[in-house]
This record gives sequence, structure tokens and C-alpha cells, in this order.
Amino acid sequence: MKRALKQHVESLAQMGVTHVPRSKIKPRAKVSSQPAVHEPGEPRSADPENLMAEIVKEARACRACPLYKDATQAVVFDGTPRARLVFVGEAPGFEEDKQGVPFVGAAGQLLTKMIQAMGMQRSDVFICNVVKHRPPGNRTPEPDEAAACLPFLQRQLAIVQPKLICALGSVAAKALLGPGISIMKIRGSVQQYAGIPLVPTFHPAYLLRNPSAKKLAWADLQLVKRLIDQPSDSSG
Repeated sequence: MKRALKQHVESLAQMGVTHVPRSKIKPRAKVSSQPAVHEPGEPRSADPENLMAEIVKEARACRACPLYKDATQAVVFDGTPRARLVFVGEAPGFEEDKQGVPFVGAAGQLLTKMIQAMGMQRSDVFICNVVKHRPPGNRTPEPDEAAACLPFLQRQLAIVQPKLICALGSVAAKALLGPGISIMKIRGSVQQYAGIPLVPTFHPAYLLRNPSAKKLAWADLQLVKRLIDQPSDSSG
């Protein structure tokens, strides 16, 4: 317990946080119910883990855009497909392409600290990117590349059916909200994706380049915490 508390405090310090309100976030309980939304061809009897495993297989075989040619492997998700909170990023980088797991490089380590600062662990949430193969040289994905990969992300979100989505950076925000979106203008606000609340914030890579923005990102995460804490509407 002491070690976990120390880790939590260190994570907050990395985010530049000196004061934290008491959190009510609890890990999502394991459930056996199926996602409310099913894509055509996905059996209703399959559980989220099996549905996500099918997406992994399809992403590995995907040739919809040229990115697969230079990538080592598809990087599809990390965490649990039964999460209440989903983080959507941009695309895999060098370490992600090497390990096959999203957000494990320097930006990923900061994201882990951000999650811990919220009182959770990576295993409590679902983490993925808009694009599943690494763009050459870690460049920003082209719009047509993001569009080619978008059906995978849409299916992932349909399977998880989270209580809230946190879009990390401009590419994720544009993919889920529209191409005219400016992350600088809408960060920290509550948007909607398919009836699910969505909070856009800065990508961890941006925070590494602009440490002064960490306080703004922490304010966004506090909003995410409050929304996650709110009881679900049980009316009807």
C-alpha cells in the first residue's frame, strides 16, 4: 500500500500537480454482458475479448494503406476491452512498433503517469491509436491513412462501449469529431462521439515538448475524473 501511494504521489509530481481533490474513481467491475453495439458479422455470443482478438487479426493482415510496408507489426490496443475509460492517441512510434503495444515510449511513460495520477492503472483503461501501423519516421499520419484505419477504431469503441473517451491530440480529435476540429480550441471541453462523452486534451508527446501545458492537461484529466465519477443514469 505504501509503495502504491508513493507511486501515485510521484506520478502527480511528474504532472506538476501539488494538490489533488479526493477521488471517487473505482475500477470497473467485471461483467458478463455484451457490448450494446455490434458491427455486421460480429457474433452477439462473443465476448469483448474475443471480438477484440478478431480485430487484432484483421489489423495484422490489413493492406488498406501503405503503412504496413515499413512497419514491423500492427499495434492495436492495450488494457481491458471492458474499460470505462478509453484513451485514443495518434499512431505507434518506434518503441510501439517494436513491442507491439501502444504508448510504451517516452510519451507512453508520461501517459502511464497521467493515468496513475488519476488513481488508476493502465490495466483499468483501454488504450489505442487512430492508426495501427507506424508511419515512417514517426511522422503524423496522412488524412487518407487515418481514414483507412478509422473502421478499426470505430469497431473498438463499439465493443468497449466506454463511459468516456479521452482523445489525445489533434489526430484523434479530428478522427472522432471531424476534420475541422482544433485541439487548441476544444481541449478541456465535453464533446460527443456516438452518444459517448469525449474530452479532448493534449497528446503526451506535446506535453514532453511543452511542459508548461501539463497544468492544462491535468485540468482536463480532472474533468475526466469527475465525469467518470458521476453515477450512470439508471432511468428507464
